[in-house]
Amino acid sequence: MIRLTKLALNTAVCLGLAISSSVFAENIAIVGAKIHTMSTVGTIDEGTVLIRDGRIQQIIEGTSVPSGYRQYDAKGKVVTPGLFGALTSLGLEEVSLSAGVVDARTHAHAVSSVGAAFDVQFALNADSSVIPITRVEGFTSAATTITRSENLFQGQGAIISLAEGFDAVIKPNAFMSVSVNDGAAEDNGGSRAAMWVALNASLDEATFARGYDLSPSEAWDGLTTREDVKALMKVVNGDMPLLVRADRASDILQVIKLKQRFSDINLVLVNGSDAWRVAQQLADAKVPVILNPENNLPGGFDQLGATLENASRLFKAGVMVAIGIDTHNIRLATQHAGNAVANGLPHAAGLAALTANPAKIFGVYNEVGSLESGKKADVVIWSGDPLEVTQVAEQVFINGEAVEMTSRQIKLRNRYMNRNSSKPVAYTRP
Repeated sequence: MIRLTKLALNTAVCLGLAISSSVFAENIAIVGAKIHTMSTVGTIDEGTVLIRDGRIQQIIEGTSVPSGYRQYDAKGKVVTPGLFGALTSLGLEEVSLSAGVVDARTHAHAVSSVGAAFDVQFALNADSSVIPITRVEGFTSAATTITRSENLFQGQGAIISLAEGFDAVIKPNAFMSVSVNDGAAEDNGGSRAAMWVALNASLDEATFARGYDLSPSEAWDGLTTREDVKALMKVVNGDMPLLVRADRASDILQVIKLKQRFSDINLVLVNGSDAWRVAQQLADAKVPVILNPENNLPGGFDQLGATLENASRLFKAGVMVAIGIDTHNIRLATQHAGNAVANGLPHAAGLAALTANPAKIFGVYNEVGSLESGKKADVVIWSGDPLEVTQVAEQVFINGEAVEMTSRQIKLRNRYMNRNSSKPVAYTRP
């Protein structure tokens, strides 16, 4: 009897919580906007987004709204999915010159001989002031990872939500990063002749280890540590994308050959200043590119072909393009996408480079990256075209909840714009 009573009580409590949750959950209708769905539906010139229980319920043409929805008047405005930061160090780097620990940097450690084992999910700080700064600019998700390492690999990155709260990770162990450019060659043997041998050997060991007992009781004498090879097995099996940072055309061709040597590997090119010069080879190999489209000057001898038309030439060749600027300052990516559009990239492709394409690259398009029924209600209402620098994100929704459109930068601006001139600055608070 006691067990039955407790069971009944627990059931009643759970049902009560479920009922109260559904009663107080706010249903939202964003009405009258130009909607870029970033799905096969395309763009709706005047439509309504219905949100229920934190998910997209429906996208409809026109402005008819069922009863029971809180309405946001978006007539004359633009609605898009929440933007996706394709490559960042959000949550890992606050101030790069900090005297304290910067979690976007790693040093050598015995647990890993090549850096593949390092895992940023344990380093993320959702309290970072950079996250709300990015969020109010329309970004709701991001890929984040180590940006500076003494090792061959830059470890395993994660996909994070920019929602408020402390548990930001959407997808841990989401991708692996490696660099094969000039700087990486300098750090790994002083030459590409050494670096590429090490890279191939590491992946060979992971392939070999597919059928090997990696428990501590068994001997392992590889170049990589046990923890490294466990992580790299996901790469060679195609379960974890390998992001390869390369710029010069000959390096990019080596990246394509890497995909040919390891047929299951899911390769993504990063940076690719010279990628347009081998665009057709990238398209044929189905290698997407995450780039900064504003690289237009040779920052080194491996970037001699840099051009503002890189994104448009890649797109015309059939390469999937995403825009990510490899920094904690990803909020500027809308401006970069706008400049890519000004240099030949179609407008729809510019929006896709900030939404659908990175979501597809990182395997989370079933949840984010477009406005479709059943997906997370990560939505942004813009004052106008989000690729125009004069337009702003007026309201951001993450998981169907309207976020507070403020940040440390905004509070500081307000502090000094509206301060009491009769008092010292230090006495003025937002």
